[in-house]
Amino acid sequence: MKNETPKALLIPRARLLDPSTGRDEEGALFVDAQGRIAPVPAKLPAASRLTVLDRPGLVVTPGLCDVHVHFRDPGATEAEDFVSGSAAAANGGFTRVATMPNTLPPTDTPALVRRARTAQTAVAIFPTACATVGRAGKTCAPIEALEEAGAVAFSDDGAMVADPEVMRVVMTRARKVGRPVMDHAVRPDLQQNGIVRACPAAETFGWPIFPPEAEVEAVRGDIALCRATGCALHLQHLSCAESVALVREARAEGLPVTGEATPHHLALAAEDIPGNDGNWRMNPPLGTRADVEALRQGVLDGTLTIFATDHAPHAPATKAKGFLQAPFGIIGAETAVGVTWDVMVRQCGMAPLAWAAAWVTAPNTLLGLPAPTLEPGAPAELAILAPNDEWTVDVRLLASKSQNTPWAGRTLRGRAVATYRRGRLRAPGLTL
Repeated sequence: MKNETPKALLIPRARLLDPSTGRDEEGALFVDAQGRIAPVPAKLPAASRLTVLDRPGLVVTPGLCDVHVHFRDPGATEAEDFVSGSAAAANGGFTRVATMPNTLPPTDTPALVRRARTAQTAVAIFPTACATVGRAGKTCAPIEALEEAGAVAFSDDGAMVADPEVMRVVMTRARKVGRPVMDHAVRPDLQQNGIVRACPAAETFGWPIFPPEAEVEAVRGDIALCRATGCALHLQHLSCAESVALVREARAEGLPVTGEATPHHLALAAEDIPGNDGNWRMNPPLGTRADVEALRQGVLDGTLTIFATDHAPHAPATKAKGFLQAPFGIIGAETAVGVTWDVMVRQCGMAPLAWAAAWVTAPNTLLGLPAPTLEPGAPAELAILAPNDEWTVDVRLLASKSQNTPWAGRTLRGRAVATYRRGRLRAPGLTL
């Protein structure tokens, strides 16, 4: 592969969405052999030096960025690793991801941050480091050293920093190095052993209830600390209507607060849980239909500016134990485009350019990265999408090592078919 002669790329017809410039138009896109976007030349390269992607219905955006993935590397690589997780992300249209630090051992040292940052994979990995030592919630992690090593944000994802005084120290130090704190905003004292919101399946099987207050009060407390410290706060995988309202109020106040909406929380409700299936267990759990509607409205009105997958792989045997015994989390990288385009653009009327912004510009801004663009002269970093393609999710064909998805066997409409990064076209969804 390394010795292949670089080829130019021509996409002669596509809808071009570039949220950095506000571009939304039909046109052609050309990438020269050096991997830069350029005007379509009057004379194209010879066929041996050119790849042409020509099919109806394509949408091209800058490469998507997922600010919330778990690659389980190190410590649980039977479920996922840097290589398999990155392949899954690339298959989903992503060229950049931010990995979470709940690894074994936790990513709370500069060496582990550098290990993730320098991994040679299909996507660029930007590691999030622990907010506290060992993710134990007791002592602030070495924020300055972790940031110098390449950490783009701080989080104890999978657990909340429940002690507000510890969180205050974390946020104060993160603000000084100019990095956001991401919080898994769920208060353990209110969650207790809850695993699901009230719904028919919970009543049938007697599962312990996860009260919405566990998230809402955590969000309220985090926003108060944001106000006190001035630190950029990112609230992960929100699931409750009242949480959305609190974020809306905080942003209207001018606080540096962002929130993310996951595909599963936008598309599914607790009432949809089909039975004793561990692939539907996630943290926070699915909300009510009213929560789903509030999340969608929050995206539409600009309260929740970021889409993120919370891609959380688990070895199949662990998810086969049933809802009560299964670990929290589902995979989502390879289904994210189809789910979010169908729900938000097709069903809710979201402008495609705004959809692209939630996957491109807003996530990169959160991480302090320049967003890729379709402007001539820019290095080509592309997601090539087919929003109208219908496909059935066959877990045996996914790039992830894990299969824990509620979409298994379901037909989705829309998918990524290729990505382009660093001169390499990956096109598992196209016949070239």
